[in-house]
Amino acid sequence: MKIVVVGANGNVGSRVVGSALASGNEVVAYVRRPETVSPRPGLTVAQGDAADSAGLAAAAQGADAVVVSITGSMKDATFMQRHLPAILDGVRQANAGRVVLVSVFGAGDTAQKASGFARLIYRTVLRKFLADKAAADHLLVDSGLGYTIVYPVNLKDAPEASAATVKPLDEVREVPGLPTLPYPNAGAAIATIATDPAYAGQRVLLTSAKGWKSF
Repeated sequence: MKIVVVGANGNVGSRVVGSALASGNEVVAYVRRPETVSPRPGLTVAQGDAADSAGLAAAAQGADAVVVSITGSMKDATFMQRHLPAILDGVRQANAGRVVLVSVFGAGDTAQKASGFARLIYRTVLRKFLADKAAADHLLVDSGLGYTIVYPVNLKDAPEASAATVKPLDEVREVPGLPTLPYPNAGAAIATIATDPAYAGQRVLLTSAKGWKSF
């Protein structure tokens, strides 16, 4: 498959690139600074800004999936709402495949499944950040494009651990405590989600093996 990764030099995006390449996919890293991405077999680096819909459209021609893994400052209440429309327009111009948006657990109605302590953090420290993420999620759902929205729990810079758990949100009753997941596990799981059409039209939780409870 051909996978485009917007934000391919970030903590998550770079791991998505590596995992997708390791599985034999063709990958396009769409970044503002090409020098930050190491050349590898199967990888094309395309220079462009998230606000440049024409640039993304050129990079995404023939793509099966476009992974969007960008984020702004925790204090920026409109980052995703400003940037996602141009990305979606670029995908539409390219007639590319599914958009896989990396959101965050705690955004929108996902917070209802969080622990009491986590909800307190979401309502206070992260309120504006999460509201922006939730608004972007709605923009994607309402766009008419094929999509999957991924809600990772707290991610950390740590060696790869046991495989991440991916669960449709409607199968999750609760996310207890504050589970964490290493970046490599998140990247591998998102690469799998991007290449598996079974996830089309779904909103999924990405968490640790024990970081969820079913109904």
